[in-house]
Amino acid sequence: MTYTIHLPVYEGPLDLLLELIQRAELDITKIALAQVTDQYLAYLRQAQEHKLADLSAFLVIAARLLQIKSEALLPRPPEREPGEEDPGEALAQQLIAYRRFKRIARYLAGRQKAGLRTFVRLAPPPLPESRLDLGGITLQDLRRAMLHALATAPTPQPLSQAVAPHRIRIRDKIHLILDALRRERRTTFRKLLKTVRSRLEIVVSFLAMLELVKQRQIDVRQEQIFGEIEILPGEAWSEDQELEFDLEFEE
Repeated sequence: MTYTIHLPVYEGPLDLLLELIQRAELDITKIALAQVTDQYLAYLRQAQEHKLADLSAFLVIAARLLQIKSEALLPRPPEREPGEEDPGEALAQQLIAYRRFKRIARYLAGRQKAGLRTFVRLAPPPLPESRLDLGGITLQDLRRAMLHALATAPTPQPLSQAVAPHRIRIRDKIHLILDALRRERRTTFRKLLKTVRSRLEIVVSFLAMLELVKQRQIDVRQEQIFGEIEILPGEAWSEDQELEFDLEFEE
């Protein structure tokens, strides 16, 4: 009579290691890995008689386990070079991370099966890094700064001598951005603001940039929150074109 041995199927070598450690009721440590090495090798000897997907990955972990167990049998821990990785500690940390992800995957699969496809955001929203340290500022410092600002403030002109404010148009800012790209092939929003004279002009420049993004004339990149906005030619960019836009925001 012939008996067929059905071995348990594992998703990978870490799945097998985690099962062996949990079965022995051990914590995930370098010592625990050395203790389950024999069981791991016994499974591999049986699995070679059957089909085992990605056998090379199992063999790599087997080699690391043999190194860990051989070092555990030494009378003194082996001396390592500065910065050299401890194979036992590294594998233990890898296994702890694998266990964490497996638990999360099991939890998500349960929600998927139950039809619960919305998730509460547990992590707080990212906060910008503080760039201004006011720890050493005193009330007297603020008072002196206010007096200096008031002393240097220009005297307002009488209404009879006031001139009309400078007219700022989105169309002009669009051409300013396009001209900068023709000269340098790339620029930044900060560079475009070097000659601005009011907050309104900053807003209009930003609207012009958004209009060019909408028209696919430019692409913009920002690597981090409040970081530099880089402006580059977009998909529809043509260096020698003369553009006339139907602007959503006019003057």
